[in-house]
Amino acid sequence: MNQADTAWMLIATALVLLMTPALAFFYGGLARSKNALNTMMMSFISLGFVGVAWALIGYTLAFSGTNAWIGDLANVFLNGVGIEAKGTIPHMLFMAFQGTFCIITAALISGAIIERMRFSAYVAFITIWAIAIYAPIAHWVWGGGWLASLGAFDFAGGTVVHVNAAAAALVAAMVVGKRSDYGSSSILPHNVPFVLLGAGLLWFGWFGFNAGSALAASPQAGLAFVTTMLAPAATLVVWTMLDAVRTGKPTSVGCATAIVVGLVAITPAAGYVSPMSAIALGAIAAFPSYFGILLRSKTSLDDSLDVVAAHGLGGTVGALLTGVFAEKALNGAFDGALFGNPGQVLVQGAAVLGAMFYSAAGTFVILKLIGLVVPLRATVSEEAEGLDIIAHGEEAYAAIGDSMPADESVAGSAHPVLKPARADV
Repeated sequence: MNQADTAWMLIATALVLLMTPALAFFYGGLARSKNALNTMMMSFISLGFVGVAWALIGYTLAFSGTNAWIGDLANVFLNGVGIEAKGTIPHMLFMAFQGTFCIITAALISGAIIERMRFSAYVAFITIWAIAIYAPIAHWVWGGGWLASLGAFDFAGGTVVHVNAAAAALVAAMVVGKRSDYGSSSILPHNVPFVLLGAGLLWFGWFGFNAGSALAASPQAGLAFVTTMLAPAATLVVWTMLDAVRTGKPTSVGCATAIVVGLVAITPAAGYVSPMSAIALGAIAAFPSYFGILLRSKTSLDDSLDVVAAHGLGGTVGALLTGVFAEKALNGAFDGALFGNPGQVLVQGAAVLGAMFYSAAGTFVILKLIGLVVPLRATVSEEAEGLDIIAHGEEAYAAIGDSMPADESVAGSAHPVLKPARADV
């Protein structure tokens, strides 16, 4: 047991946990005002249901046993997970750190089905999905499963987290269907400052996500920290120039999206590539995601917040470029194509495809089974009213004066409190 490693992993675990509320702000700002709370709750609720599911059974399915496909029940209900060492940190701390990854991966899927999926169906879906889809894929890559044996490398979750979530998001968007007013009305972000706040907090938390994946206060953690700073910076530069060339105006939402895409792309490579390679990787990753968003907007696919373009394309590009830019001199494990090992790109691609197909197929089955018990989506009238009221009985932005008579004043002001007409974006 190492005290420095333990201290760092305590901080890293807290940082990754913060990423789920950060995601709530990022997604919530992009939603319309009548759905802001519901959208944010789709992230926050994962902290509870997925967090408990992970402790009860998800962790043991991901990180126990020697089976190539799924773990055993040795650690079910956290049996045998105590303060003993797992590597150089307490076993239960390792479990908690990995649990924060499962929580945010499930929450990422919500971006594709906001503003129309029934909250009860969504909660059931992410809970089952975390156990049946996330845990096995985590086992394949990080638990000694078949992708690890194949030689696939994923430092902090390009395949396990982002490709996995994006494949599920694509299927969910198709199964649940598009919003009733999609394509017929303007659907705009209701609070862009929230989007920027969420992106900034995600970047902050991502240092725990990537550097924490070294599982030690080590030189590799330092490398992952630096690449996590530089890759999104490069994506932001390229994205801003693309925006400026295409529209003449770099946008705030574009800035926030670029940061997230860069973070997604560097995730599988963070502890394996040099800082200069991270800049190149981040710059390259901007192109497929940027044009992927433009292409999606011309289709009938209602991937509401472009989970597929940001996380699917970003994660795939990052996973493949890990096989290009990796340097054994830095990571001590393997080289990529630029350093004499071109076959690594094919191995990385196989891992992406394996995770993608299993996640997509499993998501389809889970949603269809849930749909046999409860409706997956809200009615047209419920969508029109907004899911904040329908699902939670609350409003993000109640009209001024809702709780007092119109002739009362506020804080001694001589001006009456008026109750204006409501207007949603």
